[in-house]
Amino acid sequence: MSSQKKRNYNLIIGGIITAFMVAIIIVGHFYTPYDPNAIDGLNKMASPSTAHLLGTDNLGRDIFSRVLSGAGTTLFIAVGVVLIGTVGGILVGSLTGYFGGWADEILMRINDILTAFPSFLLALVVISIIGTGKYNVIIALGILFIPSFARMVRSEFIRCKNLDYVQSARLMGASQVRIMTVHILPNTSSVVMSTIAIGFNNAVLAEAAMSYLGLGVQPPDASLGRMLSESQSYFLSSPWYALSVGVAIILLYWALA
Repeated sequence: MSSQKKRNYNLIIGGIITAFMVAIIIVGHFYTPYDPNAIDGLNKMASPSTAHLLGTDNLGRDIFSRVLSGAGTTLFIAVGVVLIGTVGGILVGSLTGYFGGWADEILMRINDILTAFPSFLLALVVISIIGTGKYNVIIALGILFIPSFARMVRSEFIRCKNLDYVQSARLMGASQVRIMTVHILPNTSSVVMSTIAIGFNNAVLAEAAMSYLGLGVQPPDASLGRMLSESQSYFLSSPWYALSVGVAIILLYWALA
């Protein structure tokens, strides 16, 4: 099989998975078979059936409904994290790359310090300061995503700022802001988009890990990471619980790859 055909197949498969997961998440936002947080004490750990497609958990809650809700929560957090990382990274990267000088030295040294430490450890520190919860996870992870975006944007601004078309814009009297936003920034879009794609994947895994440790989304809200943590105690007696959540995380990660 040629490399071109292989890439085409990968694109088709990726598109199908992405469309499938996005459709499920959109449907799950407006409709779930059951209330994801509704407790049914008489129907705990029920096996998969026509009434409950993926069974129920230790509190009798419908797993399928909670997976739909949890996937939507994870995607919401990933979008927020990438949005903060992108906006902050573009701001820092464009200023340091275009102007250089003391602003570059100060901001990039801060960037280096953040990059030097394990990002997950820094996320734990930030969460310990501002507290747990969905929105705090977005803030904590979003801040930690800024350095990677800033480095990519900075390198593109350094590459572009002395090109002929930018020099022409300066000679025509264009302002610094116009040169940065109109002439240089659009030419960084390919790099920014690829960084965003990678950022989505990392954000999904980071949120799942934080919630798995109990530092992310808090009960009773559904989260794939927290559901995976809760399912561990019942893996031998009710393996469908952990498997369904694990498959959902994998599919969501693949869909955003």
